[in-house]
Amino acid sequence: MSLTENLENMLANSNDSAMLRFGLGSAYFNDKNYQQAIPHLQKCIEWDNSYSAAYKLLGRAQIKVGLSDQAKFTLETGLEQAALSGDKQTEREISVFLKKLEKH
Repeated sequence: MSLTENLENMLANSNDSAMLRFGLGSAYFNDKNYQQAIPHLQKCIEWDNSYSAAYKLLGRAQIKVGLSDQAKFTLETGLEQAALSGDKQTEREISVFLKKLEKH
């Protein structure tokens, strides 16, 4: 059983949480299933709007599927959340993605 199948089974068994949704989004992203990653990462942020790593990954997935305007908004919001929570690493990473996005 793959990681995504295992996580989907957990979700089907009503174990929904921000962490599970982030795990699913990450697994789909890593499998290059960006479109499938997006709703899980969005749900993660609904569960916990301070989850700055979810904003970063969601923005990257949105870029991959050509949703540049949405990605910009997502990354800017994630940058704010990372700054609020003192997550300097995610703040730096999001800043890099925003700069790359602005060049396109």
